[in-house]
Amino acid sequence: MQQQRVPTPVTGSSVLPAAPRAEGHRPPAGTGARPPSGTGPRPRRRPRLPGLAWLPLLLGLGLWGYALPRIGFRTMGEYGLLDRLPVAFFAALLVLTAGFLLALRRAGTAPWWPAAYCVGMLLALKAPPALLYDSVRYPWASKHDAVIDTLLANGELRPHAPLSGNMAAYEQWPGFFGLNAALVRSFGVDSAAAYLNWAPVVLGLLLMPVLVLLYRTFTEDWRLVWTGVWIYQLANWVGQDYLAPQGFAYLLHLTVLAVVLRHFVLPGSAGRLRDRTFLDPAAAAVPPPTSRRQRAVCVLVLVPLLVAINASHQLTPVMLCVSLSALLLTRRYRNFGLLAVACAVMLAWDLTMGRPLFMETLGTLRESLGELTRNSRAGYAGRLTGPGPELAGLANVLMVLAIAVPAAFAVLTRRRLVRSALPLLLVSAAPLPLFAVNDYGGEMLFRVYLFGLPGAAFFAAAALVPAARAARGGRAGSPRARTVRRRAAAVALPLSLVALAAGFLPSYYGKERMHYTPPAETALVTRSIDRAPEGSLVLAATGSFPKALHRYDRLEHWFFAEQELPENERMLADPARYLADGIPPGTRAYVILTRTQDVYTAGEGLLPPGGFAKLRDRLAASPLFTVVEEHPYGVVLEHRSPAR
Repeated sequence: MQQQRVPTPVTGSSVLPAAPRAEGHRPPAGTGARPPSGTGPRPRRRPRLPGLAWLPLLLGLGLWGYALPRIGFRTMGEYGLLDRLPVAFFAALLVLTAGFLLALRRAGTAPWWPAAYCVGMLLALKAPPALLYDSVRYPWASKHDAVIDTLLANGELRPHAPLSGNMAAYEQWPGFFGLNAALVRSFGVDSAAAYLNWAPVVLGLLLMPVLVLLYRTFTEDWRLVWTGVWIYQLANWVGQDYLAPQGFAYLLHLTVLAVVLRHFVLPGSAGRLRDRTFLDPAAAAVPPPTSRRQRAVCVLVLVPLLVAINASHQLTPVMLCVSLSALLLTRRYRNFGLLAVACAVMLAWDLTMGRPLFMETLGTLRESLGELTRNSRAGYAGRLTGPGPELAGLANVLMVLAIAVPAAFAVLTRRRLVRSALPLLLVSAAPLPLFAVNDYGGEMLFRVYLFGLPGAAFFAAAALVPAARAARGGRAGSPRARTVRRRAAAVALPLSLVALAAGFLPSYYGKERMHYTPPAETALVTRSIDRAPEGSLVLAATGSFPKALHRYDRLEHWFFAEQELPENERMLADPARYLADGIPPGTRAYVILTRTQDVYTAGEGLLPPGGFAKLRDRLAASPLFTVVEEHPYGVVLEHRSPAR
């Protein structure tokens, strides 16, 4: 009796696999995977991607290279770089996006192509300032360079000195600066300014494998992994990846979480999450459990990273402890030992090296605790003014919605994926309660968004990338439903990625006029500060100008407009008398007002329209101050002390 042959089910043009694998995967030739003749129509062969994948990549980077010298950064207006980017730059981003979508079709068999496009897009988005600018991007980043210079010159910092200009935080958490001092010596450069503008690119490259490790913990679908990485890059407009302790500590923070999520699974805690038929088709099974001894060894391995985080930044250890606390809500990662070690390291540092600022911060909690509206505002004034900053602020809000809405949709519709990736969801939502604690100098909104972004990008990708075909016996919906989802994704995914790229540009470059400083202005500030005798007081409207803290260990600083707008309006009524009354008797004081301060105070809403010009004119006309040097990019005045 002849055995009846069961036909192999066919979905679209691909054979349904016996085990879950990325969509579009085809077994290699010669493995016996080709169906025998007579069993049905032979699946159509798709064109091999590797022969075509390099074309959009080279074309996109070629267009970008052509556009780069044509970016008019020296003539930026109200819209920053937005209206100074040539058409070829936008075309390059579109070509790279199209190439990424093409590479995504074979992500399961050739994941290096989506990786190459992610690197290409990172360079296209964040390398222009590093290649073009003849000065440090982000004027406030120059204070980090000043700390590194001080460390190199003196061989030590003063952690308990009551320094002004918000420098106590840097002095009491010096780990990042010690690392960069070593790098400056190793590279043989004059200062960290030589590589400062490359920090966003370097940190982006270092973050990429960490994100891949995080996402691969919860999904086997390479399309979902690389789409999550791509969305993260487009949504990372916050500007916290410059050469600063935050970016370095954030990298270590995600590294710790990646190790925990892969190597701290408790035995017997997976349950149905190891059952392939129960999981979402894209979900990965829970990692293998580890014994108590193995977890103890992992804790010892993580201790140096915990110390490095605590030695470099004040807020990141808090975020890490909050994230580890959130993981206790899952049975998989209910590990009190690691949380106890992380909290102990944080408190040990805060109560020793960081004690002065830590105690000062505790004293302010009574005022900020529960002030949700105040703590979630952006900046000192929380009100952007001018076409470019206002457009950037609107783009920021839309970008948050563009990530939050699809992420929420995935949480509601792909519940099996959410159940397996619940730890990632928890650690991404964990920072939200910090809005009730403190405003962190007007930056808590950006920090919460940054720490929640990895998980939000993953779930946003899950909403845009349809589930791969389910394992045999799994449930992924009817064939018609799967077809509808694939067709919807074929439209939604490219439109969403293009929209995110379009939103990134105003979010990241809309306020670029504040971030680029002409070298002549830097030279003016450097000359003025070098002339000031040791112990002098340097006054400026804000600390956001180049070389603001040059020689900070020998001078005092007062950034008098970094306060609420009503107080600044009272100051403008008689700025000369206001400043003179705040200068200690017998102290030599210099006022430095520059173009960058003008742009920053106007854009961030610190001063009313025309307020900076009024400030400059009234100080120059006052008998209490005399003009030392005047330049198209700024003016320097000296206070006429009655004692002299």
